[in-house]
Amino acid sequence: MTVTSFYPVLMSDDVAAAAFFYREVVGFEPVFESDWYVSLRLGAFELAILASDHETIPDGYRRPIQGGMLLNLEVDDVDAVHERLAADERVRIVQALRDEEFGQRHFIAAAPGGVLLDVIQPIEPSAEFLAAYASD
Repeated sequence: MTVTSFYPVLMSDDVAAAAFFYREVVGFEPVFESDWYVSLRLGAFELAILASDHETIPDGYRRPIQGGMLLNLEVDDVDAVHERLAADERVRIVQALRDEEFGQRHFIAAAPGGVLLDVIQPIEPSAEFLAAYASD
C-alpha cells in the first residue's frame, strides 16, 4: 500500500465558521470550498471541514464534534504565535502559555465546534521524560 495523504476531517454544524477560523486565524489556504465541505492546506499539511449532517456520512454518525478533539499545531516559535493569537479578539486562549516537563512549550486555544487547538514548540524534556523518547 502506498499512502498518498492522511488528514483529519472535522464534522461541523457550521462549516463556514470553522473554515474561517483555520483560514484567517491559523493560516490555512483553501484547496476546495463548498457550503458542505472545505479542504484546506498549510504547507504539506491538510485539514478538511465537513457538514455534520451531509448525506455522505452514514446514518447514526451525522453529528458535529461534541468535544474531545485536540489538534496539535507544532511551530518553531510558539511565543510569537501566542502573542499574535492572544491579541486577536476572535481567539479565546483556554490554557496559558507554559512549559511542560515532557518536552513542550505550548498554549491551547478554543476553535469552532468544540475543538481545541494546541500550539506547541518542542523543548528539552526533563531527565525523567527524556528516557521515554525513542532515539533517532
